[in-house]
Amino acid sequence: MTGHHTVVDLFCGAGGLSEGFSQAGFDVRLGSDVEPKFGETFVRSHDGAHFLPIPIQQLSVSDVLSKTQLRPGELDVLVGGPPCQGYSVYNHGRGEHDPRAGLFREYLRLLSGLRPKHVVMENVTGLLSIGGGSLLSSIRHEFAELGYEPVVGVLKAEEFGVPQERRRVIFMASRIGPRPELPKATHGEGLHPLVTIWDAIGDLPPIWEQGAFGGEVEYACDPFSDFQKKMRGLNKGLKNHRGPRLSKVNLDRVKHIPQGGSWRDIPFDLLPAGMKKAKRSDHTKRYGRPRPDQLSCTILTKCDIHWGAYIHPLQNRAFTVREAARLQSFPDDFEFFGSVTDQFVQVGNAVPPLMARAIAEQVKAALLSHVRLVA
Repeated sequence: MTGHHTVVDLFCGAGGLSEGFSQAGFDVRLGSDVEPKFGETFVRSHDGAHFLPIPIQQLSVSDVLSKTQLRPGELDVLVGGPPCQGYSVYNHGRGEHDPRAGLFREYLRLLSGLRPKHVVMENVTGLLSIGGGSLLSSIRHEFAELGYEPVVGVLKAEEFGVPQERRRVIFMASRIGPRPELPKATHGEGLHPLVTIWDAIGDLPPIWEQGAFGGEVEYACDPFSDFQKKMRGLNKGLKNHRGPRLSKVNLDRVKHIPQGGSWRDIPFDLLPAGMKKAKRSDHTKRYGRPRPDQLSCTILTKCDIHWGAYIHPLQNRAFTVREAARLQSFPDDFEFFGSVTDQFVQVGNAVPPLMARAIAEQVKAALLSHVRLVA
C-alpha cells in the first residue's frame, strides 16, 4: 500500500522497517544498503521504490533527493539502523578506530542534508549500556544538535503481535512539532494474547524430506489463527519454504530432542566435541526444540541449530526461511531472493514488520496532528 507520506530507509536490508511503514500507508520511495544482493528483495516488495546498492559513505544527499523527487525538508520520515557501537563524542579514542563509528556519522550527514520531518532509528539494546550510558547521551546530543530531540525506548516485539522474543532500541524524533510517542503494547497480560510459534507456522506444509519443495507450495490447511490470516492475505500459496539439509550426525542428534528440550537431551557420545566439556547450565538454547505454545527465540541471520532453539517443534529439521519470516511477521507475499544463506540473513537482520507498523502508526499520528495544528 502506498500513501501520501514519504519514507527513505537507510541500511534497509530486505526492508522490514519499510514493510511496516508501507502497511501503515506510507510511500516508501527509496532504500539503500551496502549489500547489492538485498536489492531484488527490497525492490520487488516495495512497489515503485528505488534501491541504491552503495556504501553510505558514497551516498549523497543529492542522490536521495533526485531518486525520491523531493527537496530538502520535504521527506516525511527517514528510517534505518546504522551500527552505532563505535561512535561516541565522549570516547574518541575508541571511536576513531572503530569502523562502525563512521557509519553513524554518515547517517547524521544525510539526516542534516535531507532534513526529514521525522526520524526513526533502531538499534541493538546493548547500545544503552556502552560507556556507562555515554554512547546514548552522545547520540541524543547529536540528534538535538540537528533539531531532533529524540524519545528513546526499548520495544519488545512480542508485545506487538510478533511470535518471537526480540528487543530493539528505538529512537523517534521530529523537527516540526510534537514528538511521536513510542507505541504502546497491544499483546500481553490484560491485552491480546501473545502469538505463539504454532499460531505463526502451524498452517505451513510439513517437510519430511530434506531439501524438498522448491517453488510455490500450497498451505497445509485453512488458517486457524488471526496471525495466519493476516500473514496469508489473499495468497493461495507460499515461497521460500524449502527443507534445510542437516548432516547425518545432526539428524541423529535432533531425533533425541523432545519439545522443550535442548542439547542436554542428546546422548553424550553424539554431542559435538566442544559441548562434551560444557556445564549443564551452559548454552541453554543450543539444539533447542521449542514447544508449539512458546514464543520463538530471537531469529538470527541463520537458523543454525548449533546456536539456538531453531528445530521445528514436530519435524526433525531446522526452520525454513518462510517459517523464520513468519516468526518475524513478514507477510507471505514478501518473497526473499538470493541464496538460502542470503535469505536467512535478510530475514534475521530485519525489524519485525508488525513492530515497525506500530512505530509507523505513531509517526503517522504525529504527522496528522501537525497538519491539524498548522491548518
